[in-house]
Amino acid sequence: MNIIVAVDKNWAIGKDNQLLVSIPADMKLFRQETMGKVVVMGRKTLESFPNGLPLKKRTNIVLTGNKDYQVKDAIVLHTVEEVLEEIKKYPADQVYCIGGDSIYKQLLPYCDTAHVTKIDFAYEADRFFPNLDEMEEWEITDQSEEQTYFDLEYQFVKYERKK
Repeated sequence: MNIIVAVDKNWAIGKDNQLLVSIPADMKLFRQETMGKVVVMGRKTLESFPNGLPLKKRTNIVLTGNKDYQVKDAIVLHTVEEVLEEIKKYPADQVYCIGGDSIYKQLLPYCDTAHVTKIDFAYEADRFFPNLDEMEEWEITDQSEEQTYFDLEYQFVKYERKK
């Protein structure tokens, strides 16, 4: 399974159920990586999308503790074990964990590749992603040149779990 995330200098990912910043190239990468594939997310992440609707042209899996939660055009599951069972139906490289923070933390142990957009700025935030640079089981296997969006510098970094 893959993870895809945008983080700031402190590995922050969000505040008040919103992304910290919207960078067009990051959004484009997200679409390219996930289009036609399986995305796994939490309820709050789904509800942060336009009209709270699942992403088009993808298989949407929502992990929530709320047993009564239902959403049209998405598979709603209630435990990590149910998610792991469901994603067995798909090739591992076609499955992307897309957040939020508690879903990232629960599914990170089952992921082999992380696509991280690293933004060279520290935002005020209330949600964070585990710092892969401090985890010896992860290594950087690819990174883009530094890019700029207005005055923000960022780069795309690929981490892979060491074999």
